[in-house]
Amino acid sequence: MTMYFEKDASLKPLEGKTVAIIGYGSQGRAHSNNLHDSGINVVVGVRPGGASWQQAKADGLTVATPADAAAQGDLIAILLPDMVQPQVFEKDVLPNARPGSSILFAHGFNIHFGQIKVPDNMDVIMVAPKGPGDLVRRQYQEGKGVPSLMAVEQDASGEAFERTLAYAHANGGTRGGVITTTFAEETETDLFGEQAVLCGGATELVVKGWETLVEAGYQPEVAYFECLHELKLIVDLLFEGGLAKMNKYISETAQYGDFTRGPRVVDDETKQRMKAILKEIQDGTFAKQWSDEYAQGLSEFRRMEQEDYNHPIEKVGAALRAQMSWINSDDDEGESETKSAA
Repeated sequence: MTMYFEKDASLKPLEGKTVAIIGYGSQGRAHSNNLHDSGINVVVGVRPGGASWQQAKADGLTVATPADAAAQGDLIAILLPDMVQPQVFEKDVLPNARPGSSILFAHGFNIHFGQIKVPDNMDVIMVAPKGPGDLVRRQYQEGKGVPSLMAVEQDASGEAFERTLAYAHANGGTRGGVITTTFAEETETDLFGEQAVLCGGATELVVKGWETLVEAGYQPEVAYFECLHELKLIVDLLFEGGLAKMNKYISETAQYGDFTRGPRVVDDETKQRMKAILKEIQDGTFAKQWSDEYAQGLSEFRRMEQEDYNHPIEKVGAALRAQMSWINSDDDEGESETKSAA
């Protein structure tokens, strides 16, 4: 593993160049403002007159249509939702991007699965902060940085690596450390983490645990605290110091239950199912299913989304959180970059 920090990086590869950032959602807004504050010339490509256009102008940034921004960019960062990127690339970026320019992504999905094909005369690069845009911006403003991954898929300019590292540096990534990877590794590990552990795995574990307690006759509110609310306390310990810190700060009773019962919940059969999920990511099965669902209007996606929102744990949780004045319940706080829009 190679990791780069501030001492290893320079902004010189981007000096005198224009970075066009297409999209001004969670990641787009963070990257745009961080690069601007680092002294990089930034133009934001968004739909004229829309909310993002107005927000970028209010933030003091230069705005243009996506096509005009792409025409100005020596480096063009496409920070739109995955399923929107191919259309915008074909319509606005490809006809206007100059030969020798760099096309940057924050996630490798569309390049790795062939949804976007960049001509041989342009760089294909990636800087992927390992955190939501709101955190990327706040850490930068506090003089810190979110660790990032960087990759070079195609080097047409002869300067792709240097430009990628400079971009990560300007975005604050070298303050936290930048690890080199590939588009394939970033894409496949990111999707697997979301599906098997961070989103799919964790939420299903919470819901099934809550259902088990409620079906056994325990109060839904008590089950909520035990299976969902307190999860943050454990995750914080894991984040700060791994398994060792978690074990240091939980009781010996909890530790013993962890050691003896945890492997019965998540066992070798679970791992085999995880391997099956990983294979579906690697062979493109998931990408095709998701692309087809999006192309067909997201009807099944919306059905499953509403099913989640209608689960009884949501009603119990909403009522309890309303009594917790210390919790920020703003629905837009920390919104995922996957829901950002131009």
